[in-house]
Amino acid sequence: MALLTADDVLNKKFQPTKFREGYDQDEVDDFLDEVVNTLRVVAGENEELKAKLAAAERRVTELSRGEGAARPAAEEVQPEPAPAAPAAAPAYAAPTAGSASEPESATGMLALAQRLHDEYVRNGKEEGERIVGEAQLEGQRIVKEAEDQHNRTLTQLEQERSLLERKIDELRTFERDYRTRLKSYLESLLSNVEGGARAEAL
Repeated sequence: MALLTADDVLNKKFQPTKFREGYDQDEVDDFLDEVVNTLRVVAGENEELKAKLAAAERRVTELSRGEGAARPAAEEVQPEPAPAAPAAAPAYAAPTAGSASEPESATGMLALAQRLHDEYVRNGKEEGERIVGEAQLEGQRIVKEAEDQHNRTLTQLEQERSLLERKIDELRTFERDYRTRLKSYLESLLSNVEGGARAEAL
């Protein structure tokens, strides 16, 4: 069964009954059943959106907490360049004519290892900050979309509720007027019958 729209409710026309004033009661009941079904579906979607919003907020909180853990993880990369130092060991074990440059070579290797270490740490921090930033932006986008959808759904529900309340008031007014007219009609018939009976008695 297709869900109703506000226009469907606004433009709904009921077939008049053939033998009495008013609308076909079964048709009105069927239409109200469709309205109730639509309201239940919309309410279910609203609950689902609320759940997604809560999940997104939890995810943003988890990512925000993980930012502090990303930095120590990046700093643990530093041991990798260390094995470069033993490369100078053969020069110390077997001195040659060029052994005077060994301290400079060792110093250069240490400087290179330090630069690599600093670069790894810097790259790790930048990557961690980038991931956290992207996650925060995505979380904000999801939260905003969920809030917008939530507000649109609530607005639509309010409009549909107001429309249904007006329809119900119209039906109640119609029923009251119909009962009044029917009562007046029956009283008129009764009065005519009684008047005729008195006339015959005379």
